[in-house]
Amino acid sequence: MKNFSLFLSFTFLFLCPFLSQADVPELSREPPRPIVFVPHDGSKSDPQQVHVSLAGKDNMRVTYITEDKKVESVVEYGKQPGKYDRKTTGESTSYKYFFYHSGKIHHVKIGPLEPNTTYYYMCGCNGLEFSFKTPPSSFPVEFAIVGDLGQTEWTAATLAQIKSQDYDVFLLPGDLSYADTNQPLWDSFGRLVEPLASKRPWMVTQGNHEIEFFPIIEHTTFKSYNSRWLMPYTESLSESNLYYSFDVAGVHTVMLGSYTDFDCDSDQYQWLQADLAKVDRKTTPWVIVLLHAPWYNTNEAHEGEGESMREAMESLLFNARVDVVFAGHVHAYERFKRVYNNKADQCGPIHITIGDGGNREGLATSFKKPPSPLSVFRESSFGHGRLKVIDGKRAHWSWHRNNDSNTLLADEVWLESLSSSSSCWSSSQSHDEL
Repeated sequence: MKNFSLFLSFTFLFLCPFLSQADVPELSREPPRPIVFVPHDGSKSDPQQVHVSLAGKDNMRVTYITEDKKVESVVEYGKQPGKYDRKTTGESTSYKYFFYHSGKIHHVKIGPLEPNTTYYYMCGCNGLEFSFKTPPSSFPVEFAIVGDLGQTEWTAATLAQIKSQDYDVFLLPGDLSYADTNQPLWDSFGRLVEPLASKRPWMVTQGNHEIEFFPIIEHTTFKSYNSRWLMPYTESLSESNLYYSFDVAGVHTVMLGSYTDFDCDSDQYQWLQADLAKVDRKTTPWVIVLLHAPWYNTNEAHEGEGESMREAMESLLFNARVDVVFAGHVHAYERFKRVYNNKADQCGPIHITIGDGGNREGLATSFKKPPSPLSVFRESSFGHGRLKVIDGKRAHWSWHRNNDSNTLLADEVWLESLSSSSSCWSSSQSHDEL
């Protein structure tokens, strides 16, 4: 049975590209690099796949997995190595997917925590000591951002380059492990990102590769994703782990779901409308949004796939004067002007596609010609981005191209928050059609 299960897992791995891309024409892509499978080299009781995420004001959630189901969902922590003066008990879950049985997935919410402070912690009263640093409570604050990460040699290069320069929060707009029903790849991905994800909060949203619907066998979508990557949806009054929001310093970040209902009658739409209405731009001058399928895209890959969501929700973001929208899905990098309703608009958000983390499908190399006047910079390369918010008015965006073992600054721009633009709160101006 074990061999049969392994055979099925690898069968699903090779079938999945056809399942997830069945309606997309074949594209010319750069050859991807081999998958990096990271095994567990500890005991069954040793915590693995450790990652931390923000969980409401002054709290963090520690997630870890053990093969031993008897290990407790407990995190001990403190401000000095090896000295833990606080201990919190959390909850656990597990799931089955065909013949696969997950380990015990522990979620422990700890706090209150002090901002910009390093904490040392141990999971399940066993194994290694980890540490994380909480984000600052005021500017400056820096986000590392990349989508469509996967687990290839390109992914490892991207992670190494991100790790080489500090940041406060990691943002991932969908397509994490590329497990695509092959559940052991979820475990491998968790081990691959642990060196980074255990040290800084990782905030993620779902992509199409997290759906994992399989006819007859598995009808529950996002089962693996929701079990492993619990985000602060209850803390932000959302009904679903597929969309939520959180605050860091003076930045309000909204994570949306491209693959759950988003029309005006949907729970997601109603939640987004209420969430944006609560933001006080005097105390929270920056608002950014992440989603998977881009609303603006001049690449032939996934052309128009985000259009119905754009038509349903774009006015909410525009009226709230959202500053930047980050997307993944297209395996390339592209930055647009401020835009609304397919026209340049000084009061609309800048749209940035950053689905270039290193996935196994390779790059989307076919951009439409001639280029749109709305598209400022576009390139088919793997890489990652950084958004450094300096203060309530200024932020610096940079995109860093992967070049084997090096990272090269390829695109950068200074941004001004729309909260400081008095003209944008009374009128809008549009021109330059797409």
